[in-house]
Amino acid sequence: MHMPTKREIKYSWDRGGPVITWAIIVACTVVWLIEVLLGLISPLLQGLLIYQGMMSPMTMVSRPWTAITSMFLHAPNTIMHILFNMIALYSVGPVLERMMGHWRFLGLYIISGLGGALGLMLWGVFAPGGKGWQMAAYGASGAIFGLFAAILVVYRRIGADIRSMMIWMAINFALPFVVGGVAWQAHIGGFLIGGLLTWLLTSGLPFWRHKSLTWRMQVYGWSVTAIVVVAILLCNIANPYA
Repeated sequence: MHMPTKREIKYSWDRGGPVITWAIIVACTVVWLIEVLLGLISPLLQGLLIYQGMMSPMTMVSRPWTAITSMFLHAPNTIMHILFNMIALYSVGPVLERMMGHWRFLGLYIISGLGGALGLMLWGVFAPGGKGWQMAAYGASGAIFGLFAAILVVYRRIGADIRSMMIWMAINFALPFVVGGVAWQAHIGGFLIGGLLTWLLTSGLPFWRHKSLTWRMQVYGWSVTAIVVVAILLCNIANPYA
């Protein structure tokens, strides 16, 4: 396997190549391999790593880093979880990264992931019997569903054919109900927040449409992030374990 040199990475970066997309894929894969290796060496250490990194509504506010670290963890006992997520990421990531630019794409990815965390918190508030607070989840799915929503918004904006994309998204939305044990709440949260941010970037407030994409990403990105964080804190008021 050829490892890209620093010069090759810079070349791809300067020409809008999917450098961030590949960086996320590599990071997720390396973390997954560490999980698998720890499982062979010490299941206790593997469990500790996953526990420290996964997110749960009951501990979201007291352990805020888990909203980020959980995006890079995947089920260590199967290759399907990480494989499916990375294929999904590569199916939409390069297109969006080329359209948006590297750092703006990364911002969209992370903010969408935070939207997934909000989806879990809302489930904690509204799930029957308070069972939602006891959920735990990890994986890149929330962030990836935000990218699905983003490319849907962009394609509709430019009038592109979205039928194949709709089929792909429908399969991904249906998967949790077929497979089971999948945090569909994070999928919906990531999808809605990613779609909202992308709509603001492509349409948004009329008097800001003439602003540069960098300026709009700063304003809308931080605004959406603030809204998500405040919403998570408000949800946590109902947390019986806080």
